Amino acid sequence: MKTLDNKVAVITGGGSGIGAEIARLFAQHGAKIAILDRDAAAGDGVVGRLQATGTVAIFRAVDVTSSESMRIAFDSIVDELGGIDILVTAAGILDEKPFVDMTEHDFDRTIDIDLKGVFLAGRWAVDHMKQRGGGRIINIASQLGIKGGTGLVHYVAAKAGVIGMTKAMALELAGENILVNAIAPGPIETPLLNGVTEEWKKAKQKELPLGRFGTPAEIAPTALLLASSPGGDIYVGQTLGPNSGDVMP
Repeated sequence: MKTLDNKVAVITGGGSGIGAEIARLFAQHGAKIAILDRDAAAGDGVVGRLQATGTVAIFRAVDVTSSESMRIAFDSIVDELGGIDILVTAAGILDEKPFVDMTEHDFDRTIDIDLKGVFLAGRWAVDHMKQRGGGRIINIASQLGIKGGTGLVHYVAAKAGVIGMTKAMALELAGENILVNAIAPGPIETPLLNGVTEEWKKAKQKELPLGRFGTPAEIAPTALLLASSPGGDIYVGQTLGPNSGDVMP
């Protein structure tokens, strides 16, 4: 058997970047995949490539900030694929702006997508996981949620919130055999980095002991570890840091 045979994995933000690569790796290891994304073309593209390899894969267009949109999507996934075993919350946005220029709208939009979206995904996944006797939730945070970063107050606040929420969820849900953990990557070469300037990226790269940004393919194996058994069986409320050495807890 493959590592994730007969498991159903839901991946928010699975249309590109880290989410898409996690979907590919999970599918390679036997999982059925449900991609949730606001970009229908990107989501359909990922699903089409997965289906071409023989993977059972579906796409749902969602607004991760809408409770009703998320509830309907999760219910429909269960109707079509039979349940939910794994949730990866990879949906997020990033834009650089000095704190003194940041508007309330800028702040609220990032918190809604990068933090509230994680809450809503978990909220609507957990009841379905309980019906399966357990599950795994893997929240994609950021190393900036641990150390901070210039021009990114809203993003840092959201990602710090994801790390804290992961710990609280883990404490509540471990007794239900639902293991909740986070991954806090360093800068990764994905479309998300289009939201910061070249100056920011060059300065950040110089700070990294490894001297380079990571790739989605270097993050996905951490998600596979947390989703698998026995590999992920005793990770509870942890934040794993594939971050090019930017944070060393």
